Amino acid sequence: METEIRLEFIKLRNPQLHAVIALNPHALADARALDAERKAGKVRGPLHGVPILLKDNIESADDTATTAGSLALKDNVTGRDAPLVRRLTDAGMVILGKANLSEWANIRSSHSISGWSAVGGTVRNPYVLDRSACGSSSGSGAAVAAGLAPAAIGTETDGSITCPAAINGLVGLKPTVGLVSRTHIVPISHSQDTAGPMTRTVTDAAMILTVLAGSDPADVATKEADARKTDYAKGLSKDALKGVTLAVARFYTGYSPGTDAVFEQALSDLKAQGATLVEVKAFDEGPIGKAEGVVLYTELKVDLDAYLASTDPAKVKTRTLADLIAFNKATPKELEWFGQESFEKAQATKGYDDPEYIKAVADGKRLAGPEGIDKILKDTGAVAIVAPTTGPAWTIDPLNGDHYGGSSTTLPAVAGYPHLTVPMGQVGGLPVGLSFIGPAWSEARLLNLGYAYEQATHRRVEPKFLPTVAP
Repeated sequence: METEIRLEFIKLRNPQLHAVIALNPHALADARALDAERKAGKVRGPLHGVPILLKDNIESADDTATTAGSLALKDNVTGRDAPLVRRLTDAGMVILGKANLSEWANIRSSHSISGWSAVGGTVRNPYVLDRSACGSSSGSGAAVAAGLAPAAIGTETDGSITCPAAINGLVGLKPTVGLVSRTHIVPISHSQDTAGPMTRTVTDAAMILTVLAGSDPADVATKEADARKTDYAKGLSKDALKGVTLAVARFYTGYSPGTDAVFEQALSDLKAQGATLVEVKAFDEGPIGKAEGVVLYTELKVDLDAYLASTDPAKVKTRTLADLIAFNKATPKELEWFGQESFEKAQATKGYDDPEYIKAVADGKRLAGPEGIDKILKDTGAVAIVAPTTGPAWTIDPLNGDHYGGSSTTLPAVAGYPHLTVPMGQVGGLPVGLSFIGPAWSEARLLNLGYAYEQATHRRVEPKFLPTVAP
């Protein structure tokens, strides 16, 4: 039984990786029930009996707490399935448990350690154990890379699926905001938050997205999802790159020479598969980042307050962001390595009626979408943008925080557009990913492009659990 095997892997590897924060006590029983269904001739679909991990900001009605990595939520056993979880289990998937994450999805401090949470400790990268697994879906990425689960669900506001997927040698898809329900997920921003699959292959990501996608009456952003979704695995073609034009985002290079060299090889591979490449040398992302900051801090306060109000007050004593700030000050383990200045910035915001916020929402969406991704595609005649996802993993440094380089995550994050990363090779034994970025609702196209690239190159390499990188 695959679930039993994966649970044994978790028992063996997790003490080293800190990738899994809690196990579903019903996982084996659920798996056995699904096995019995199969023996009786009932198969729910291609994911029947396949185990999966959930990032620990996603609620599941299996007696596990949903903590977002914080001790303030250590007793947050809600008894609620997020709609996306119900979709997974209806398709026959087995919830193994919860994956560790950057606490509060990495929004507490600008000096944070990706992959650290007070509940789960620090996630280690299975390729090189003193390196970061990135965040905030760090446990999801490390667990799938290490074989603790064949797939996991991450969430992204800006880079939190695509960065850990790339850095852990995985396929990761951040869908269009509104394709997948966010109900019963601990939020940062309703403008940018989305959940998505993290897997070893494009086909697996496509199958899981097919299950995840759909409208939810409780999440107004998903009103178009039923009309937009499709069977994303059907029709994946090795020839999908033939005759297409791709825009090469040169403005996302230059921060990592090793990554740039691997990217050049990826571009050669794309051309060899029949793609035409058009260079885009410059794009000013600065105003987008400024607007994004205003939006995220403002929405964090309102959206997180609303989430906390929905929890059981007997189990969650912190009912507001202000309460969380006070809790952290009173809890030495929470502030042992870094502070909460981002929480404090969010607490000082003025709500959704603030003119600065209203302008920032409009500016960010316009600059990243119609005047960003959409304009690049129109000007180049391309169907998608390609770029390095980010550089290789940096060393974990609890004293100084992350040593993060560049990435291609912000444009699609702020626009709310889909972003797929696929393994494109290694730098010094550390994986790096190739990004495919497209317009709203273009998941099927991006998965097809990624599949054709994956099948032509097979760049994914299994991790070796090395202690360090040394000359």
